[in-house]
Amino acid sequence: MKIAIIGAGAMGSRFGYMLQHSGNDVFLVDTWKEHVDTINKNGLLVEENSKLNSIKIPAFLPEEVVEIPELIILFTKSMGLKPMLKSINKIIGKNTQVLCLLNGLGHSETISEFVDIKNIFMGVTLWTSELIGPGHVKLTGSGNLEIQNLDPTMGVTAKKICQTLNDANLNAIYSKNVVLSIWKKACINGALNSTCTILDCNIEEFGQLKNSKKIITKIIQEFSQIASKYNIPLNIDEIVKNVEQTYDPNEAGEHFPSMHQDLIQNHRLTEIDYINGYISKKGKEFDIPTPYNNLLTILVHSKEELLIK
Repeated sequence: MKIAIIGAGAMGSRFGYMLQHSGNDVFLVDTWKEHVDTINKNGLLVEENSKLNSIKIPAFLPEEVVEIPELIILFTKSMGLKPMLKSINKIIGKNTQVLCLLNGLGHSETISEFVDIKNIFMGVTLWTSELIGPGHVKLTGSGNLEIQNLDPTMGVTAKKICQTLNDANLNAIYSKNVVLSIWKKACINGALNSTCTILDCNIEEFGQLKNSKKIITKIIQEFSQIASKYNIPLNIDEIVKNVEQTYDPNEAGEHFPSMHQDLIQNHRLTEIDYINGYISKKGKEFDIPTPYNNLLTILVHSKEELLIK
């Protein structure tokens, strides 16, 4: 299958590598010119189990790409989704399927401005990865993902996409309620991304803090209150346990969340407005107090002011 990975950061590079390794025709698209140039010159340097491999995968800037793929997998940052879709609109064919695996909430509305609903597939993944530098990615831990079609008639196609992903050992399942799963993942991101970024720690270090359970419980309770307005039932105790499982170094404990990678390590803007900031915004709309998410959003934006000149 010809597959375009749109947003070739840590996760996009991991998926591109694994999908190409399983025999697909993959190309990467990213706005970071140094990253694109390095991949084209030296290959994508993949660090896995303390081994380094250089993998040849074509990489393009958005304005350079011309091939129409069968499948597009979106891994852009949330705030860059709409600009990216505008810039690659020419390669979104009539029958091109688009799978969104972005962190955060509210993306299907944006995608539907550019893609027919029958070709939109939403997903959520628990794979992790780290972008060490331009053209260099480190694969950490194991993971899985689930996807679902937005159009009820496209279930067979969604299952075929799952099979392609499974052939690449990406542990995909067909979901019966991916929206619920997206909210659960947003809770995990909301509990860990902003906190690890502000505290400058990895997931295991955060979990060792004496107040970690109190902090994540309060954050998740606020997510649950907003989700209930959309008739999405979130089991707070279950999600707290899911977050605590990630503290294990054999799971994601040694991982620095993507927000930490963006802001602390690379001084880039974060997706805070689509995670904790989304809850803060909806809290104001619904007149629901969300003090933890309000403060986390303000603190991350303040850290952006300090680090991004």
